[in-house]
Amino acid sequence: MNHILEGRDALKAEILKTAEVAGYLWQNGWAERNGGNITVNVTEWVDDTIRRLPAISEVKPIGVTLPELRGCYFYCKGTGKRMRDLARWPMENGAIIRILDDCATYEIVGDEVVWPTSELPSHLSVHARLIAEKSPYRATVHTHPIELVAMSHCRKFLKKDVLTRLLWSMIPETKAFCPLGLGVVPYLLPGSTALAEATLRELEDYDVVLWEKHGVFAKGLDAMDAFDQIDVLEKSAKIYIAARQMGFEPEGMSEEQLTEMSIAFHLPK
Repeated sequence: MNHILEGRDALKAEILKTAEVAGYLWQNGWAERNGGNITVNVTEWVDDTIRRLPAISEVKPIGVTLPELRGCYFYCKGTGKRMRDLARWPMENGAIIRILDDCATYEIVGDEVVWPTSELPSHLSVHARLIAEKSPYRATVHTHPIELVAMSHCRKFLKKDVLTRLLWSMIPETKAFCPLGLGVVPYLLPGSTALAEATLRELEDYDVVLWEKHGVFAKGLDAMDAFDQIDVLEKSAKIYIAARQMGFEPEGMSEEQLTEMSIAFHLPK
């Protein structure tokens, strides 16, 4: 394997899990060309030897100053890299970066000089918030699920919690496995500070956020957990669209049935 992962089974397992998720994103058709990003906080699996490793890159600015990230390490998909390639060769299409003491710059420590996505400031801003909140979540995933993006082109679905209620009602598992529902951010320029700030606001109440006409952004315990939540919501979107293609508006679960689910499974109402 790659040298920074040698003898570090826990770190290697986390990177390989992330690579597995990248493959699922591609296989589902959610990651065309170099679309989508994954960033994972791997600090807890970094040992003193890695901390002493010299950088293999120059120092680069993050674009924001994030005091919560001092001394943290992240595995990041590379800019311009494809998810299908990351799935096969995670350390040639992503890199482990170290946040420096000024909390405004970073450097690459392994394995190759693969610069992270231009959306790094957005991803790291979310990670800084998670650390500040002492959240167990360690991963952020951005991808382009077809049916959810399609539904974001319909104005009525963009009102607060309208799409959440609809998707919950398609199949019981959706509320069980994505109990916070789906936040919505109206269209903003991809990679912009405005998009990052709007996403941070939605992530105070939701684990998954839909970016109008663009994609979704999810946080999770790890990359697989974030993927699972997107996958569950996308399944409900497919059921809704399949019913419409069959020529009818799906009935969906009633409010009484959803409430019954919430009580039975101790879910938020």
